[in-house]
Amino acid sequence: QVQLVESGGGLVQAGGSLRLSCATSGRTFNNYAMGWLRQAPGKEREIVAAISWSGGSTYYADSVKGRFTISRDNAKNTVYLQMNSLKREDTAVYQCGARQGSGTYYYSYEYDYWGQGTQVTVSS
Repeated sequence: QVQLVESGGGLVQAGGSLRLSCATSGRTFNNYAMGWLRQAPGKEREIVAAISWSGGSTYYADSVKGRFTISRDNAKNTVYLQMNSLKREDTAVYQCGARQGSGTYYYSYEYDYWGQGTQVTVSS
């Protein structure tokens, strides 16, 4: 079992930045690929970024490419999402997900473990 706890969400003005963190525990972190997903009211959950267990491969949704950066620190069992140039449409609950595997996973159904999520609200 893997436990995931997100932090770093909050209220920010459009154009601003936030850094989300996802701390993990329970299993060997560097065996797990990680992802960040978000769900806005009335919308489907979408993956915004993913990273392989080594950190050598990353994926970004087109909507966040060039603005968001996913990274991980295996020594700290933590994955991060740096969000810059935030837009109102980035408002959502952001969750991190984990699964074993050597790849980079692009779909929410591919993840086995989820955190509770952290709210990000971008105001104009």
